[in-house]
Amino acid sequence: MPELPIGTVKGPGETPHEFTFVAPDPEQRVKYGEFVYYEADVDGELRRILARVTQRFPLRLYPDAFMADPTIPPRAVAELLGFQAPALSGVQAPDPAPLFQITAMTLGYYDANLGFVNPRVPPRSGAPIYIAPDGLLREVLSRSVPGEVGAVHIGSLLSRAPDAVPIVLDARGFTSTHLAIIASTGAGKSYLAGVMIEELMKANNRAAVLIVDPHAEYDTLSSLQAQSLFEESGYEPRVRIYHPDEIKVRVSSLDIADLRYLLPNLSERMHHYLGRAYGFVQRRYKEKWTKEHLSLAVRSVGVGNKEDGDDGGAAGSGAVTDPDAGEDPTIGALIWRIDSVLGSRIFDNFQNLPLEDLFRPGQCTVLQLNEIPEREQQIIVATLLRRLYQARQNTERHRATQGEEDYLPYPAFVLIEEAHNFAPAAADLVTTQILKQILSEGRKFGVSVGLISQRPGKLDSDVLSQCMTQCIMRIVNPVDQARVAESVESVGRDLLHELPALSKGQVIIAGASVNTPVMVRVRRRETPHGAEDLNAPERWQAYFGAEQAHQRARDDAPPATPQRRSGNPMYKS
Repeated sequence: MPELPIGTVKGPGETPHEFTFVAPDPEQRVKYGEFVYYEADVDGELRRILARVTQRFPLRLYPDAFMADPTIPPRAVAELLGFQAPALSGVQAPDPAPLFQITAMTLGYYDANLGFVNPRVPPRSGAPIYIAPDGLLREVLSRSVPGEVGAVHIGSLLSRAPDAVPIVLDARGFTSTHLAIIASTGAGKSYLAGVMIEELMKANNRAAVLIVDPHAEYDTLSSLQAQSLFEESGYEPRVRIYHPDEIKVRVSSLDIADLRYLLPNLSERMHHYLGRAYGFVQRRYKEKWTKEHLSLAVRSVGVGNKEDGDDGGAAGSGAVTDPDAGEDPTIGALIWRIDSVLGSRIFDNFQNLPLEDLFRPGQCTVLQLNEIPEREQQIIVATLLRRLYQARQNTERHRATQGEEDYLPYPAFVLIEEAHNFAPAAADLVTTQILKQILSEGRKFGVSVGLISQRPGKLDSDVLSQCMTQCIMRIVNPVDQARVAESVESVGRDLLHELPALSKGQVIIAGASVNTPVMVRVRRRETPHGAEDLNAPERWQAYFGAEQAHQRARDDAPPATPQRRSGNPMYKS
């Protein structure tokens, strides 16, 4: 059966890429974000030119005077004045069809090699407009189909019936040009991230993923190991969770910037001594120095002693220039700070988290940082990203071989929750620089990151702008909306206006992993969600349950009074 037109082109819109059409739309099919098309001759071939609805304005409205009395329907006023046929024989006369002027933005026709190609010519006035069928949208919106290698099925097109038009991201897009998931609190960003991880762990992807989890929300992913949905032909995904007490950072993996970040508010003299001592332990012990080596080197620099094998003091030739350095009280204070900070449970002289244990195809590794101070969390992430980036560089350039610590023969994807704490807009942290380096150069070596944040206004704009696949959920804060608008180029202004109106579980996807920006209904997760809000009233009610009441009565009971025993001198007054 041939498709019937739903409207007629009126003329051009406000911009060269927009046009308007008039449609009765009695069934309200032409929604915001809906896809329509018109037919045009392009290079001698009749093509369907796809467009997305951005605005709709009613053309038939009751006069204001008809609505002066809220108790009288405007339809009754219209009938009284003869504008509308009255009801006959008790049957209500139908209203005239509502009429709308609708604005649509031209996307173009789809070419398998070029993507969407805009013909640069608006439709002719009077041309028919059609609703794009589901089959056409399934072919042109997504770059993959479910089950293909690299396919990440996250949900279905929001303007259509559930599952009518699946939306499938191309993992090659965000694992080479990076990913950003932006949403207000409670909009479902962690839920969406869980859906994407499930897809990456399926047999058609078998990804090597690491999740930086500051709130211990992703441990529920371990349940995917027991589901046949994720298994195929001998493949079984693995989820490995590192709890806070299992996370170790070898002190020799720290650079001077890390040490200065861990030791804030140092005096200039302390900075001077620390830099010279660090330079010495690096030269002498290379990658095997310990915190004791660093403390001894600081003391040696301060008192002007030469270390064995050094040709000019602890920091090299001409190390001692201050004759009173041996009496400098800052030396003891600096050593005390070093010992206090590097004495933390996460820092170790010899242990490090092996990269081959953290990153392995078919494995999702979760680093739980919930019991670790924020400054130490940042050091953990910075050192880990540096090691990962260096290992991938060395492996791709054949500088490392199998069995060496910095050998990693496959790409890796790192998903970072609360990304604004690791690359804030108002400060330059130890994690900011390595993140910027990976975002700009990591694709050459197979290192990609995904950033999740509920406050894009607090996230570094350069970091956000380099994530070429964006998943944007409900955002109501004007500052956050402005940051998204200035940093995310691939999302049209019409879709940005939809951000405050999105419901939980609805997301705008744009960028390198889809052919055009789309509004998506996120599918249901296969694993439990670990970031559900606590039900406070339910907990309060449970406090007064029978078992809890009995426990409280037992806990609050006074100690029993010992009974007197006759003949025992202990009980005689």
